[in-house]
Amino acid sequence: MAFFDPLKRQLRSVMQWDNEHSDTLFYRWSSNGDEIKNASKLIVGPTQGCIFVYEGKIKAVFHHEGLYSIETSNIPFITTIKKTMQFFESEHKAEFYFYKRSILADQKWGTVAPIKYIDPVYNFPVELFAFGNYSIQIQDPKSFFVSIVGEQEYFGVDELRTLVNARLVHPMSDMFAESKVSYNDIDAQREELGEALELKLVKEFETLGFTLNDFRIEGTEFDEKTKNRINKIADTQATHYAAKQVGVSYKDMRQLDALSDAASNEAGAAGVFMGANAGSMLSSNLSEPLSNTKTNDTIVERLTKLKTLFEAELISSAEYEKKKHTILEEL
Repeated sequence: MAFFDPLKRQLRSVMQWDNEHSDTLFYRWSSNGDEIKNASKLIVGPTQGCIFVYEGKIKAVFHHEGLYSIETSNIPFITTIKKTMQFFESEHKAEFYFYKRSILADQKWGTVAPIKYIDPVYNFPVELFAFGNYSIQIQDPKSFFVSIVGEQEYFGVDELRTLVNARLVHPMSDMFAESKVSYNDIDAQREELGEALELKLVKEFETLGFTLNDFRIEGTEFDEKTKNRINKIADTQATHYAAKQVGVSYKDMRQLDALSDAASNEAGAAGVFMGANAGSMLSSNLSEPLSNTKTNDTIVERLTKLKTLFEAELISSAEYEKKKHTILEEL
């Protein structure tokens, strides 16, 4: 009956968190006004801890499993009788905030905003996104309780993860700027970067009351503008290398590329040649079918073979230069 509810609350003798969930970090056990009697028992499980708040103040933190006796100013029945005119409400309030003491493994993190810095090799600004995982364990529950949880009835692991991710961007930005790791090297140095970043983040986690373990960078991704710029640079470098291998200049190689494009698309051939500074090569007879001229692939093959003969010392330097000049004149 409702009349006996206050008496039942006065007889409360054992407190324990018996419905612990994997996604719960803090849980307030007493949220219904229970008046904990003197000499009640608190049971703290193997993976749990408990903060005892009495009359608005933290009286104790139980960071180890066990059975504890709780001392309060509430004397069963006498307190209730004294408070009959106040609807059985006692000012001697006791609340228990259970928390998860076990390691929270494989927590995912990801940058909520791009990390911006100047690439040390290419010398232009880049934007980097990163993601990974970490393990975390609460070490100073009182500090975290006072600073973050407050008197919330529930604080989940997802809320902690959001809090942590928000604090990652600034130290990560500083670290990448200081480490000066270029676009091409970042994947190869992920492990080293993760270890360096963990050292930076340890203090951040300590201020929250946690120990950080096993911080890892699982992957990185640059913005599309950066990737397009790098690809253009890589294409240009590849063209330079190919020109050097066949013994021609970069300009000649670009003209060969223009001829190749024209050969594969006769309809747009004139425009391609003009764009590659080769318009003069068509001015004599634009009506002549492209099939009657040697294709770029044939010329490149001849130059490559000529280079191979020269490097094998089967022809002299003078013969090589003379024959190369003859082939290039066909352009």
